[in-house]
Amino acid sequence: MPIDWPQFVDIVNSHQRFLLSCHIRPDCDSLGSELGMMMILEALGKEVAIVNGHATPPNLAFIDPDNRIQVLSDAPEVMAALDSAEVMMVLDTSSWAQLGPMSDVLRNTKAKKVVLDHHAIGDDLGAIEFKNSKAESTGGLVAEAAEALGIALTPESAMPLFAAVSTDTGWFRFPSAKAHTYELAARLIEAGADPPSIFRELYEQDTLGRVKLRGRILERFTAEMDGRLLHTFVRFTDFEETGALPSDTEDAINMGLAVHGSEVATILVELSTGSFKVSFRARGRIDCSQVAASFGGGGHKAAAGATIDGPFEVAQKRVLDAVREAMNDGSD
Repeated sequence: MPIDWPQFVDIVNSHQRFLLSCHIRPDCDSLGSELGMMMILEALGKEVAIVNGHATPPNLAFIDPDNRIQVLSDAPEVMAALDSAEVMMVLDTSSWAQLGPMSDVLRNTKAKKVVLDHHAIGDDLGAIEFKNSKAESTGGLVAEAAEALGIALTPESAMPLFAAVSTDTGWFRFPSAKAHTYELAARLIEAGADPPSIFRELYEQDTLGRVKLRGRILERFTAEMDGRLLHTFVRFTDFEETGALPSDTEDAINMGLAVHGSEVATILVELSTGSFKVSFRARGRIDCSQVAASFGGGGHKAAAGATIDGPFEVAQKRVLDAVREAMNDGSD
């Protein structure tokens, strides 16, 4: 369903103090959406704070040059923002599990709750939802919000929004990138976004540890089902041994779909807790969001994720069994 922008505008116009947040392990779409929304609201004279459950990954720090994004663990510095908020807006998720430590903040806040998201699957957060699962990114929805609010985009707001849209569409190569996505990209460039510099920050700033970790991920890829399924994994000890960071696994799964004949790729990444972050990617009839949902996760048809408990051998078997079943069901 199309988003009720007049209702969104009414909420914005009738409140002054806003708290923005997103999902744990934030990516460019969530971070760019938050920063873009902050600048749009501030252009209207609103007071805005961003507080996330997890810190911004070092490889994405460029998106926030003024360090406007705060972390909940920095408790004394963020308490004033949490207590004074009139509206708490969650961007790029509507899942309790994906909010991590911010879930308690959302449950306990007296502020009006708003969700702006493009994921089809989610929970009832007790919020007013502004969702469009056909949108290629939440960053694109923020750009729509700017238009609805009558706020012109600036170079400062166009940069994070372009990063949001470009990364969530795989630099415009995923099927989710439609004609309107390219029109949006053009508008963001006209507003001051610089694609070459954004691409350089995203994809040409690898550390040696990140490169070494990618080598392990590639070496561990295993092919099944006549090469249609590729899977790999990262153990937590790999980070220390290679000097890489957990955020260095971002987008690594896409290398599986670069193999000729592959239709589905999955990766298990061990977390410090001993649980595993699982990512699914697909092209074809399998619905990644449905597979992820079976583990309490979610996402999109072509890309989704979840977090499951270990030990590794059990977690891997559960994931691969679910993927194989989904692939067999979709082969009829």
